[in-house]
Amino acid sequence: MRMKLLNPSLFFFFMFFPCSRSCNSNDKTTLLKIKKSLNNPQILNSWDPKTDCCTNWTGVVCTHRRITGLTIAAGDVVGQIAEEIGDLTDLVILDWSSLSRLRGTIPRSITKLKNLVYLRFRITELSGQVPDYISELRNVTCLDLSFNRFNGSIPGSISQMQRLETIQLSHNKLTGSIPESFGSFVGKIPKLYLGNNHLSGEIPKSLSKTDFNTVILSGNNFSGDASMFFGHNKTTVTLDLSRNNFHFDLSKMKFAKSLVSLDLSHNRVFRELPSELTKLQLNQFNISFNSLCGSIPQGGLLQNFEVFEFSNNLCLCGAPLKRC
Repeated sequence: MRMKLLNPSLFFFFMFFPCSRSCNSNDKTTLLKIKKSLNNPQILNSWDPKTDCCTNWTGVVCTHRRITGLTIAAGDVVGQIAEEIGDLTDLVILDWSSLSRLRGTIPRSITKLKNLVYLRFRITELSGQVPDYISELRNVTCLDLSFNRFNGSIPGSISQMQRLETIQLSHNKLTGSIPESFGSFVGKIPKLYLGNNHLSGEIPKSLSKTDFNTVILSGNNFSGDASMFFGHNKTTVTLDLSRNNFHFDLSKMKFAKSLVSLDLSHNRVFRELPSELTKLQLNQFNISFNSLCGSIPQGGLLQNFEVFEFSNNLCLCGAPLKRC
């Protein structure tokens, strides 16, 4: 079979106008400014102004010549997030992680990224408050600012991010309590990861109206009641309230049938275990270091768990612990 030759005019176009396939010149200039703000780290050596940033530069993804993804990870980066980050207006994914010497704050210019869907600054030295203006990124579905040095309170305006599916703020130095507004998200209710901060106080009662799929509050100093996270009408899958100062009667709690992971360890939860727990398909369960008493309900999956997951309570008994 005879092969068709490329149309001579198209051949001429591809040979002499390669810029038609290269990245936007303004985007390229912006990336070089970002590289400079990070002190030209070795992991960005491929960001050579003589090459095409869409095809040759590490961590850069383009769509129709515009930069839509920027990933920088696991490198010896010393510097700050450049104000020019906001000039990459077509960005959909911004993912910087494991950059142990990335310092400073999140610049306000980030609010220009109206197309952003995925925002992650994880395992860095970023500090200061989580900025209230982060809520202006209305298309973000995943907000991950975990393992940093952010302090101050959680901005209540985050509840106005109508497409948000995950809030990941764990392992920071955040203080205060959960905002009242987290009882009324404007969009779908996101998975909530707030573990290992310095959060304290009682959980707002407004959260009783909110049906979270996932709640991780471990390693804080919350106190008082946590019954708003329980209920037959909930669809909760994972609930981790461990290592706090919660004080409530577990025997009165009703459980979501969907619950598969429950950790209440290291609190002041009291009374006996409800028999309803035997109806759950639990694969993780820990109630150790509380003030629980009475006989452990028999049946279901409770006896599949280890002794240490029931240990250090006031007077719990029955398998897998000693007989009552």
